[in-house]
Amino acid sequence: MPTAIVIKAPGTNCDAEMVRGFTLAGASTELVLLESLLADPSRLHAVDLIGFAGGFSYGDDVASGRIFAVRARERLYPALRDAASRGTLMIGACNGFQILVQCGLLPGPDSAEAWPTTPPPQSLSLTDNIGARFIDRWVGMVPESASVCLWTRGLADTFSPEHRADALQLPVAHGEGRLVAESPAVLQRLESRGQISLRYADNFNGSEGAIAGICDPSGRIFGLMPHPERFLDWTRHPYWTRLPKSVTKGDTPGLTIFKNAVAVASPVGV
Repeated sequence: MPTAIVIKAPGTNCDAEMVRGFTLAGASTELVLLESLLADPSRLHAVDLIGFAGGFSYGDDVASGRIFAVRARERLYPALRDAASRGTLMIGACNGFQILVQCGLLPGPDSAEAWPTTPPPQSLSLTDNIGARFIDRWVGMVPESASVCLWTRGLADTFSPEHRADALQLPVAHGEGRLVAESPAVLQRLESRGQISLRYADNFNGSEGAIAGICDPSGRIFGLMPHPERFLDWTRHPYWTRLPKSVTKGDTPGLTIFKNAVAVASPVGV
């Protein structure tokens, strides 16, 4: 059974949901405080999956995810880099996505193999929504079928075309979710390498390219602003009773994302 760790800090509020996502997908999952990992980063050496939970870590003081990211970048990056080098799968949702971008794990190195010994400069940012308002709603998702992302593999073909718009939705809850790049070249690189995993059907927050989620070049590290861990059951869908049974008899998009990752994860050393 693959093993997973979900990292939480003061202010995170989606950690239990992410633990449930990994567990339902078939992983043995442990919830760990960031402080515990900072004291003993070697705890990451024996896990197959790592989750960065959403919420408002450290109250989002300074900026969303900033304090968590700075602490991880300064004291946890070598262990995270080693985990990425050996193929550990990672996911960051909402606040977790903001953390992955700021601590140097996304968009990742220039190749799928060469992780730098020091955190790379930040080339993406998740900043204030275009309307400068916190947005809490369900939004349609458009998976990129050409993406290398292992977490979203096959998601575009899970539902028939007539039900795709209704079924492929995820909840969002953020004030700083608009993805921007330092230059057009960064976006072009993401596009050409298949690192864009999800786009918004309705680009409500003004993200460049309507990007909702990206992965690293290996497809194993995935960050997204929507919350897949909040949509593990069809009863969470805003109008699930109106969806046909042919749709709701299968897994939700959120659970599919976790199952995809657990399916490709293998125990360390095997």
